[in-house]
Amino acid sequence: MSQQQQNKLKVGVLGATGTVGQRFILQLADHPQFELAALGASSSSAGKSYSAAVAGRWKQVRSIPANVAQMPVYECQPQHFAQCQVVFSGLDSGPAGPVEDAFRKAELRVFSNAKNYRTDPLCPLVVPLVNPDHFDIIPHQKSQVGTKTGFIITNANCSTTGIVVPLKALEDRFGPLDKIVVQTMQAISGAGYPGVSSLDILDNVVPYISGEEEKIEWETAKILGGMTSDKTAFDLHADSPLKVSAHCNRVPVIDGHLETVSVSFKRQPPPSVEEVKQCFREFVTVPQQLGCHSAPQQAITLHEEADRPQPKLDREWQNGAGVNVGRVRQCPVFDIKFVVLSNNVMIGAATSSVMNAEIALAKGFLTQ
Repeated sequence: MSQQQQNKLKVGVLGATGTVGQRFILQLADHPQFELAALGASSSSAGKSYSAAVAGRWKQVRSIPANVAQMPVYECQPQHFAQCQVVFSGLDSGPAGPVEDAFRKAELRVFSNAKNYRTDPLCPLVVPLVNPDHFDIIPHQKSQVGTKTGFIITNANCSTTGIVVPLKALEDRFGPLDKIVVQTMQAISGAGYPGVSSLDILDNVVPYISGEEEKIEWETAKILGGMTSDKTAFDLHADSPLKVSAHCNRVPVIDGHLETVSVSFKRQPPPSVEEVKQCFREFVTVPQQLGCHSAPQQAITLHEEADRPQPKLDREWQNGAGVNVGRVRQCPVFDIKFVVLSNNVMIGAATSSVMNAEIALAKGFLTQ
């Protein structure tokens, strides 16, 4: 075994056979800091090799990594992951709550893509390009749940993730935001597999996604909010709340959520279109500064073409780790409006969790 392999942290994946779990596999199979050591799935997959467990259900363009194909699949129980320091959860929300808590109590660090702990006042809801400072609540979380090393960090809903990156850039440069209206055109992969029936989505737009509008509206406030000075709670600015209104639609696109956003600023007069564009170009994030393996070179890629960004053309840019913004212009009702594209299965899912773990490693949260 090489010195590099010896220095890697051993990690596991829960829900490894699902669509998000498959993305985790691709992200982690040749990661320079993490070594895949254990895979977990349902009891129907347990005892099989990974390739046998996902036979007929592998939905990625890339093949199953050779070093993963013959790994055994276990039930999602902590004793099967004793060699791991970190687990990534791609579990559905049904089993995720109790399973992730069991792994935390077994002193494992859990980086979750599930929704169950996003509203938990002890758990940070982190988009790595936006608010990794919320990791600072982890010592308080551990003290409250009685663990020495175990904790849970969640990443955001895929539709929220895309918009909060440019919103964070605007807030950092021009001060607090006042009102936001967002309309989403969300890819079918966001519904998982088998997802939306072909008879429902082909030649159609479905103007409703259960719970999605509410998630955007409250998640944005938590992510863009601060923390109390004692690092024991999140400050949601209840005295001057950010107002968010969302309209969510499912469209016949495989990957890539496109969202139109209108924003007003508390400080007036608002910035000009050119000032906003420059803000987006110059936005630099913590994972970029730390040199994280999964970080994009450019957090926000600004498009000047009249018809960009587009899912088919731009979702794979930078391996889907950044966001694409275009059509920045004045808004006759609010102040500024623009279009955002994010890769919902990359930065909107597995990439966010992996990047969160990379930040946590760089900041010492995985060695405490």
